[in-house]
Amino acid sequence: MASSELRTVTVLAGGISHERDVSLRSGRRVVDSLATHGIEVELRDPDASLLGHLTASRPDVVWPALHGASGEDGALRGLLEALDVPFVGSTAAAARLAWDKPTAKELARRAGVSTPRGITLSHDAFRELGAVGVLAAIADEHPVPVVVKPARGGSAQGVTVVDDIGALPRAMVDAYTYCDDVIVEQKITGTEIAVGVIDTGDGPLALPAVEIVPRQGFYGFEARYNAGETTFFTPARIDAVASESAARAAVAVHEALGLRHLSRVDLIVDAAGTPWFLEVNVLPGLTETSLVPMALESAGYELGMFYAALAEKAVTDHLR
Repeated sequence: MASSELRTVTVLAGGISHERDVSLRSGRRVVDSLATHGIEVELRDPDASLLGHLTASRPDVVWPALHGASGEDGALRGLLEALDVPFVGSTAAAARLAWDKPTAKELARRAGVSTPRGITLSHDAFRELGAVGVLAAIADEHPVPVVVKPARGGSAQGVTVVDDIGALPRAMVDAYTYCDDVIVEQKITGTEIAVGVIDTGDGPLALPAVEIVPRQGFYGFEARYNAGETTFFTPARIDAVASESAARAAVAVHEALGLRHLSRVDLIVDAAGTPWFLEVNVLPGLTETSLVPMALESAGYELGMFYAALAEKAVTDHLR
């Protein structure tokens, strides 16, 4: 489908997840970018009328910009597949793999990418086996510093960096607020980067790595979405060998999980230049402070043209 033939795109944004506001900001940015290329774009907040609306309107492409479970756990994508509607982003099956961080970490490890060792613990096990004993076992096997985070979710919500073992119980409680399964993993010291992976038809390609330097603490929710809280460097201030290693790792993760069109792989590059996989996002933020748009612009892409090309790729893949 040539760009002149791509007439209508429905962007889904909002939803009911903890990341609703971020999703709306991403969705509006996509709408504005596509509209500059003469595409008729509808922004829709999904509700009970959505499926009927899509069946009746039959847009050329649906662009899910729903962050959190509503857009990234595979459920919505499965429904779009059932409706036979082309959509931007990974399939339902691939999204489910990426959404579950322990699964994504294991698939990355099998693909030869380093990932911090850790343990995943359900809330039921934490309670039934006795919190005191469980915390002692965790502390013995995974001494601080560690990172505690929900096993599913995004935007660093519920994530705590634990430098003092006394802070571990509170970190576990905070993470369980967002998910019934929690990861406690080794904290890797190094340069935090995000590598976008794109594919508009010639195979997956890593974008320039974006280096992330929070003003204070770590790259949490506030640092992600409030201008001025974080300094970014694109490309990242790592040497050429480490940069190439990170690009290979990001593409390897993208392929190992069977992702398509667009993803963002979060990594830490240690002092030896080794990239450590943290997690992957099948629907990276596209707000004014998000990392993938920074990388795209650094690589010379005009956002509207790139987003249109991605929408066209979604149609092409759907027709295969």
